[in-house]
Amino acid sequence: MVEEESRGREEGARGVLHGIEESTPVAIKELLAGGVAGGVAKTAVAPLERVKILFQTRRADFQGIGLFGSFQKIIRTEGVLGFYRGNGASVARIVPYAALHYMAYEQYRRWIILGFPDINRGPVLDLVSGSIAGGTAVLCTYPLDLVRTKLAYQVIESSKLKFTGLISSDQVYHGIRDCMTKIYRKNGIRGLYRGVGPSLYGIFPYSGLKFYFYEEMKAHVPEERKNAIVVKLACGSIAGLFGQTITYPLDVVRRQMQVHSLSTSSEGNAKGTFETLVMIVQNQGWRQLFSGLSINFLKVVPSVAIGFTVYDVMKSWLKVPAREEISIKAITEEGKSHASSSWQS
Repeated sequence: MVEEESRGREEGARGVLHGIEESTPVAIKELLAGGVAGGVAKTAVAPLERVKILFQTRRADFQGIGLFGSFQKIIRTEGVLGFYRGNGASVARIVPYAALHYMAYEQYRRWIILGFPDINRGPVLDLVSGSIAGGTAVLCTYPLDLVRTKLAYQVIESSKLKFTGLISSDQVYHGIRDCMTKIYRKNGIRGLYRGVGPSLYGIFPYSGLKFYFYEEMKAHVPEERKNAIVVKLACGSIAGLFGQTITYPLDVVRRQMQVHSLSTSSEGNAKGTFETLVMIVQNQGWRQLFSGLSINFLKVVPSVAIGFTVYDVMKSWLKVPAREEISIKAITEEGKSHASSSWQS
């Protein structure tokens, strides 16, 4: 009797969960899957991200000491937690960013297919959808990226509130909210979007190329192996590697624009994307446009690979239908709607 009651409760719970799964819109499931994927991937590579930002922004005490020297310096001055300075802002940004990015990609892809039913379902569709989705996600979450960079740029000695290379103590930021409030008070909304130009210039090709290469690589994988974790990781790694290499100089420009007001060594008063690019080439050399690229390779390969893999696994766990199933269903429903409208008129 007790076993039957227990079995009945379990079946009832499964029924409730199944009902929630069935009633939850696909877009919400994609948002959730994307957010989890972004958070996991970003936290996994946070130490490399911190060092990369310090290299990109030419922090004086990190110049010429190399990757391992930078790790040692951070451990010595800030401890292990120093590797995750700015990661709170990074995760706070990346979760909504990745959620919007993946969901927008899927949604734009469906809208394009709906508007042009005969369009080729190849990687070019992924390139266009990914590019627009990347721009959408950046515009919605950019202020958090700016805050993350400013927090990561600061170097605090473990037992002191001492900053080298900062203009004055009133420039010290004590967390996400404090940083955002001070930026807004000083420069308004424009201050929260400083550097968004190169971000958009970079994200359109990067985001599109990332999805393009990922889907193109998967297209050459035998059907029976497409769901293998190792295959997803490999495809994601190559996609991130190619996409990031092509667009990396714009990432350097963006970082230097973001921390310009914090550094005493900033040359000139660069205001825009092109002016900053020219300033970097003239005063720092063209090689600076690729500063930190080797670290970025170490970061991007696991980051993009983990992101795509976790996203696909989450979609499977949340029982999100295959893309083609959703597209066919949308086209069918649209056709029925048009037929019904024509019949009524």
